[in-house]
Amino acid sequence: MTVRLLLVRHGTTSAVRAAAFPTDEGLDERGRAELLALAAHLPARADARRSPARRCAEAAAVLGHDAARVDDALREVGFGAWAGRSLADVHGEDPQAAVAWMTDPTFAPPGGESLEALCARVGTWLGALAAAEPTDPVLAITHGGVVRAAIAAALGAPADAAWRIDVTPGSLTELHAHDGRWRLTRANWTPPREHLRAARAGTPDAR
Repeated sequence: MTVRLLLVRHGTTSAVRAAAFPTDEGLDERGRAELLALAAHLPARADARRSPARRCAEAAAVLGHDAARVDDALREVGFGAWAGRSLADVHGEDPQAAVAWMTDPTFAPPGGESLEALCARVGTWLGALAAAEPTDPVLAITHGGVVRAAIAAALGAPADAAWRIDVTPGSLTELHAHDGRWRLTRANWTPPREHLRAARAGTPDAR
């Protein structure tokens, strides 16, 4: 049996636009439109799961999966004391720590989680999912860091490879597993721009 996993990054938020480490903010108007445009490209039937974060709960609702169950393994990497601050602010106060966060996968912000720990968490989750072999496609509504970690784990790449993967807000990444081995079939896919424009205008063409 092939396990089909669809990873959706939530849409834009104030923190995304400000290049800041998020707290628990909700989606902004564009973020909702991004997900509305994506909704038509997802399977009607899926085993929907989401991160505990507010922005992922809102994303699930926009995608028509209000009942998506919370899966703690899908939570974003912990930013600890940096939550709510911009990267520029952190760099201005402690440039060495800011550079370490972007280059050293074992580094964690004060009270936070390292990239290496995130990748281990997500890799364990992928292993369990492949072994469970769900019947329906699994729709995981989550964060950019989790999607990057999942791609790196699926490819057997080291943790620091995750930083070299782009994951756009409102994008879709697809992984398939057969006999417990994952392969990447789509990465960072977004709907055509006209679908986003239609979604922002609130027209039926968004779907």
